[in-house]
Amino acid sequence: MSTRFLHHFFEPRTIAVFGASEKTESLGGLVLRNIQEGGFKGTIWAVNLRGYAHVFGETCVSHVNDLPEVPDLAVICSPIDGVPQLIKQLGHFGVKAAVVLSGGAYLDRDKGNKGSIRERMLKAARVSGIRLLGPECMGVIVPGKKLNASYASQQVKAGRVAYLGQSGMLANAMIDWAGGRDVGFSHLITVGDSVDVLLPDLIDYVNQFSPAQAILLHLERVNDAQHFMTAVRDASRNRLVVAIKSGRTIESDISGMPPTPGIANRDKVFDAAFSRAGVVRVNDSDELIDALETLSRMKPLKGDRLAVVSNGLGPAMLAIDKLISAGGKLAQFSVETQQALHKSQVDFTKPGENPVDLGGNATPQRFVEALEIVAADANVDAVLVVHAPTRLAPSKTTAQALIENRKKFRRNLLTSWMGLKEALNARHECNVAGIPTYISPEKAVKAFMHMVDYQRVQLLLQEIPPSLPFSTSVDIRAQCRTLIKSAKELGRQTFTHSETAQVLEAYGIPTATSVYVHTEEEAAEAAKRIDGAKALKVVHEGNCWPYRYRKHPHKISAGLLQDLETAEEVVDGIKRLGEKVRDKFPEYEIHEYCLQPMQRGKHSMQICAGITRDPVFGPLIVFGIGGYKVNILADRQVALPPLNMSLAADVVGRTHAASLLREHSADPQRDIDRLCQLLVKLSQMASELTELRGLEINPLLLNRDGMIAVDFAMDLGTPARFAIMPYPEELREWVTLKNGWQVEVRPIRAEDAPLITNFHRQLSEESIRFRYFHNKSDLTKRDLSMLSHINYDRQMAFIAEYQRDDGSKEMLGVVRVFNDPDNIRTEFSVIIRDDLQGLGIGSLLMKKMIDYCRSIGTLEMIGKIMVDNHPMRALMKHLGFKCRYNMEEQVIDAVMSLNEPESEWQRHRLESLPD
Repeated sequence: MSTRFLHHFFEPRTIAVFGASEKTESLGGLVLRNIQEGGFKGTIWAVNLRGYAHVFGETCVSHVNDLPEVPDLAVICSPIDGVPQLIKQLGHFGVKAAVVLSGGAYLDRDKGNKGSIRERMLKAARVSGIRLLGPECMGVIVPGKKLNASYASQQVKAGRVAYLGQSGMLANAMIDWAGGRDVGFSHLITVGDSVDVLLPDLIDYVNQFSPAQAILLHLERVNDAQHFMTAVRDASRNRLVVAIKSGRTIESDISGMPPTPGIANRDKVFDAAFSRAGVVRVNDSDELIDALETLSRMKPLKGDRLAVVSNGLGPAMLAIDKLISAGGKLAQFSVETQQALHKSQVDFTKPGENPVDLGGNATPQRFVEALEIVAADANVDAVLVVHAPTRLAPSKTTAQALIENRKKFRRNLLTSWMGLKEALNARHECNVAGIPTYISPEKAVKAFMHMVDYQRVQLLLQEIPPSLPFSTSVDIRAQCRTLIKSAKELGRQTFTHSETAQVLEAYGIPTATSVYVHTEEEAAEAAKRIDGAKALKVVHEGNCWPYRYRKHPHKISAGLLQDLETAEEVVDGIKRLGEKVRDKFPEYEIHEYCLQPMQRGKHSMQICAGITRDPVFGPLIVFGIGGYKVNILADRQVALPPLNMSLAADVVGRTHAASLLREHSADPQRDIDRLCQLLVKLSQMASELTELRGLEINPLLLNRDGMIAVDFAMDLGTPARFAIMPYPEELREWVTLKNGWQVEVRPIRAEDAPLITNFHRQLSEESIRFRYFHNKSDLTKRDLSMLSHINYDRQMAFIAEYQRDDGSKEMLGVVRVFNDPDNIRTEFSVIIRDDLQGLGIGSLLMKKMIDYCRSIGTLEMIGKIMVDNHPMRALMKHLGFKCRYNMEEQVIDAVMSLNEPESEWQRHRLESLPD
C-alpha cells in the first residue's frame, strides 16, 4: 500500500480503546492499562456498548458518535464479528488509523455471501481511506513517544532497535529478552494477519522517520515481493537489518503458494532475497537474539579473521571447529605477535599460535595481557574470549578486568562465559558494559559469522561491477519476441528445441551443433554431414517443459539415443523413437528430431543453469552442478535478477561447481568468469523477455574450449512481475545535439560508476556546489554506489552519453529523481558538464524526466536550487516550474504539478507534505 496516515499510529495525541472494561479477562482493559502505565500524555477514551461511565479512570462512551472529538488512533479489542461495521463507522466519523487486536479462526469464512470478515474489513476501510493494522496484531509500541497500545506483558524501554514482525507472541518474547539485556526499542509492531498495513509499509515508515539503528524483521510470508524488496533494500542501505523467516520447511509453510519449478525448497528463494537486499538472515530465535547482540554492539569488521583467547584448549577448539565449519577464518598471527606471546609466557599449549591457551591457572591480569597483544595484531579482525571459571579467575572478576581495560584492546571483542552460576554474573557485567556475550563458544562463533555475513551482503550492495560482458540490441530482442509471439499464436506454451537454441544463440550462449529434421530422409542426409558418433533426441510436447523431470527422474533419457554411427542407425533411431512416443504418449505431437555429434572428452564439467519463476518473487536465475543427478547433488543456487558480474560471482562462488573448478581447472578464474557471464546473460534474457517463464539448460558443458549448451527446454507464460525492477531498456533513445553530436539518453546502471567518476572530475567547483550544496571534490566508493546502484521502483536517473571516435564513452550530464514511497512527490537534481553548457542538454534531460514521472503517475516534482544558480533558475522558468523562495532553507523551491490526485488520500497526502 503506502505510508499514508501511518503517523497516526505512531504519534497519536488521542486514543480510543474499543471493547475496554475492568473485567480481568478484558483484552481492551489490558490494552488501556498498558497505555496508562506507558505514560501516554494525550487523551484516552474507552468505548463499550455496556455504557460504563469510566474504565480505569478514563471516560467511557457507548458508541463512536458519542466521542467528544475524532481520535487520532482507534484500538479495537471488541469481538471480531462486529469489526467490519465498526471500521465503517470509524471511517465515517473521520478516524484515519485503527489497530485491530481482535481475531479468530473464521476470518476467511464467507458469511451469507457478503464476503469474509477480512474482505469486509478491507472494503469498509477503502470507502473512507482509514488505515488498518491487524486483525490479530499485538498492537503498537513506541517507547520514545510514551505509547504502549498493546497487550505486551511488560513495559518497553526506549532505544534504537525497531522490531517489525508478524507474530505477537514472538514479539512478547523479544520484549522479555530485551528487558534482560537492557536493550530498548524505537518501535515494536506486529502486523498479525493485516489486511491493509503490511510489513513493507512499516519498513518504509521506520526507514524514513525512526531513529532506529537496527531493524529486526520476523516474516511468515511475503505477498508483494517488489514492495518488500524495495522497502528492505532502501532500509538496509541506512541501517542494520536482521531477519528471521518461519515456514522454512514444506511442513511449516502456511503460505499456500505452489512450488517453484526446479527448486525443491522455496526457502532458498528467501535466502537469495535477503542476501540481495543486504539483510542478515538468522535461522532461529536464539540466533536472532545473538545476531542482534553482535551486530548492534560491534564496530564494522574489516575482515573475517578471528583470534581465540581461552583458559583451556578444549573450549577453544570447540570454537575453532565451529568457525571453520561455518566458513570462517582463523587469524594467522604476525611474527611480532608470536614473539610477544613467547616473551610474555602467557601462552601454554602452542606458544605463539592461534588459539591462545592461557591454562587453568590464568588470572584476570593474564587475560588482559594476552588480549593486549592479540588485539594489536593487524591480521586479527575480532577476538573471542572463552572462559571457564577457576579459583584464580572467577568469571565475574575476569569480566570486570576486561571491562576496565577494554580501551586497550584495538579489536572487536566477543566473550563466552561458560557455565551457569558464576557465568551468569559475568554475562550481566558484559551486558551492562555493551560487550557481546554468549552462553557457549559455538554461539559466539555463529554470532561472529553473522557479522561476516553482514559485511559480505553490504559489500555486494555497494559493489561497483565491471562492464557487462554482453549487450543485446533492438534486433536481438525483436527476433526473440517474434519467436514468442509465433509460438503463442500456434497455441503453444513451450518452445521447440530448435526455437530455444535460437534464443540462446541470440543471447550469446553457444549451443551444440545440431541439425533438426522431421523425416527419415532428412535424417539420413543430415547423418552423412556429421562425422563420428551421434546423439538423436525426439522433441515432443511432453519433453519441451523445463524442470519436469523431477517427478520421473528415471525417464530423463527416455527420448534419447546415443552413439549412433551410420545413417542407417540414425534412420532406425527415428523410427524407434517415433513409435515409442506414439505408443506411450499418443496425446503428444512430435515437433522435430535433434541430431548432434556426441560431446565427449576435454574433461568437461556438466552444469545446470536457467530461469524459473516463483509465484511471489517472480523470475529467478538458477545455477549448479548439472547432469542427470542434479537433484541428488542438491547444488542448485538461486539469485534474483537483474545480475551484474559481481552478483553473479557471489552466486557461482557458493556452489560445489566453483570448488571443483578451483581444485581441478587449469585456469579456474577463466572458467568462473565464463559461468558469471552465463548468469548475466540469463538475467538479461529474463529481464527483456518477460513472457519467458522457464528455461533449463542441462547439461551445459564447460571445458578448456569454453561452454556449450547441449540440451535445453523453455516454456512461456504471462508477463512477469519482478521482485527487483530490471534495467528499463525501453527508455533508451538517441538524440542529436545542437553541435551535431549523436547522443544516447538512457537510464543509469551500476556499471556506469567509472563514467560518473570521470564526469565528476570535469565539473567546476561551482557546478559541484550547485549540485551538492557544498564542495565535494572526490566521490567515495559509497557515493558511487548510491549514484549508480539505483532502485528503478522509486528512483530514476537519465544520463546523456556520447561515444568518441576511438570508441570510448563519456557522460555529458545527468538528471535524477527520488520518489517518496507513495509516489506523491519526487525530488529532482540535474547537472551538466561546464564545457557543454548551451547545447540544450539540461532541457533535454529534464523533459525526459518530466515525461517519465508523468507516465508513472507521480503527482508533483520539486527541486531545490541555490539562489545564485541563475542558469538553473532560468531553465526552470523555461520548463514551466513555479519558483518560490524558501526562507527556512534559503533556497529556491522549483515545483511542477505533473498529475492530478486520483483520490482523497492522495490529495490529503500531497497537501500534508512539507513545503
